[in-house]
Amino acid sequence: MDLSSLMQQAREMHEKMNKVQEELASKKVTGSAGGGMVTVQATGKGEIISIAIEDEVIDASEKDLLQDLISGAVNDALRKARELAKSEMSGLAGGVQIPGLTNMF
Repeated sequence: MDLSSLMQQAREMHEKMNKVQEELASKKVTGSAGGGMVTVQATGKGEIISIAIEDEVIDASEKDLLQDLISGAVNDALRKARELAKSEMSGLAGGVQIPGLTNMF
């Protein structure tokens, strides 16, 4: 394999990677905590879009619980976003694990 074809393959992979990243920005995942009492929606790139809290959870005396539920739901959504990104990016490398390729955030 000559250098020219290797460079062409690298350019093609870069273009595909950019396309996958654009697609990830438009895909959504939902994380939840407390049996769905708090839900968080994020993009496949790990950006939080929305947080929904059930009315019965909003109680000043339960502030600590609410904070824990929000943290749990955010972490769940971000974990799902990472899994989605890893799944989408793995197709680019033909299943070969390339360090740093799926560690986008």
